Amino acid sequence: MASTLIEYLDSVKARDPAARSRWEILLYPGVWALAFHRVAHWLYGGQLFFLARFVNHFARMVTAIDIHPGAKIGEHFFIDHGFTVIGETAEIGDNVTIYQNVTLGGTNPSTGVGGKRHPTICSGVVIGSGAQVLGPIEVGEGAKIGANSVVTKDVEAGATMVGIPARPVLVDAVHYSPGFVPYGTLCGEDCDPGRVRQVELEEQIDELRREVASLRARNQPKPKVKSA
Repeated sequence: MASTLIEYLDSVKARDPAARSRWEILLYPGVWALAFHRVAHWLYGGQLFFLARFVNHFARMVTAIDIHPGAKIGEHFFIDHGFTVIGETAEIGDNVTIYQNVTLGGTNPSTGVGGKRHPTICSGVVIGSGAQVLGPIEVGEGAKIGANSVVTKDVEAGATMVGIPARPVLVDAVHYSPGFVPYGTLCGEDCDPGRVRQVELEEQIDELRREVASLRARNQPKPKVKSA
């Protein structure tokens, strides 16, 4: 039990340079929210729904993080700062990092039908602050969701998504920033899909201009040589 806790705290420390010690991490609201959720999920699995909800509401008051007792969460899950909402049928893999103000939300609440309504987040995913991941979609292993993105479609493994609606960046995140990417967001104009596309179009226009100039030069009539 102790070794499992130490391993978890070390995994958090590896993702948060502000942490100076394991004792400090024990004060994090995300750590407490996960601990409360483990209890609530156990009660939920035993169909003690009222008690599970009670633990859930108490945890929300203490941590400002709302994790439905039915959500399935893997190992080494880390919520940095808090103010996050995770729905009932959400499924989260191992070593997932979520920053503040993220919603793993459901869709179509008007039908009253349960079923799978919330996203599946595979292992190693990083979700930046303010991102909204909505519906029964799947975010592939190792993907990164940039800050304030809105994701409503499946995300391929290893992709980096930005924008509203979210779309993949055109720069390989592995080569741009190897290892853990805080907030799931690559910094710099060369990682902005709009900027990258603009540069590509400008290069294509320049190439077309050169080709047009070459064609004009070839089609110009040669000056006539006067005979003596």
